[in-house]
Amino acid sequence: MIYRIGADAILLLHLAFTLFTVLGGLLVLHRPSLLWVHLGAVLWGVVIEWADWICPLTPLENALRIQGGEAGYAGGFIEHYVSLVLYPDNLTIELRYLLGMGLVAVNLIIYGYIFLVRHHRKPLP
Repeated sequence: MIYRIGADAILLLHLAFTLFTVLGGLLVLHRPSLLWVHLGAVLWGVVIEWADWICPLTPLENALRIQGGEAGYAGGFIEHYVSLVLYPDNLTIELRYLLGMGLVAVNLIIYGYIFLVRHHRKPLP
């Protein structure tokens, strides 16, 4: 039971990290101190996608699931959870490149907005 709870906790952590990677720039609008943490997360996300690596959280989740009597899964977090919903076939390397470029594009838009807002805002009298 404790292994299954641990695996589910890792899954939720993985999901939270993925959402932070994609949309964390919006948090930087309100908490500028998160800038470098978020940029590091984006860099990690792009490297994982483009290098065709598996995030270390995936084998940890699988190991906990197996210890808890469940079946693990092959591939990475994106292939297992996201591709089941979004893509009917296996996630190809080309599609991973597109996901990485999408991640960069979303964050460039967010940070472009942040830059424009911060540098073009007139100071209050």
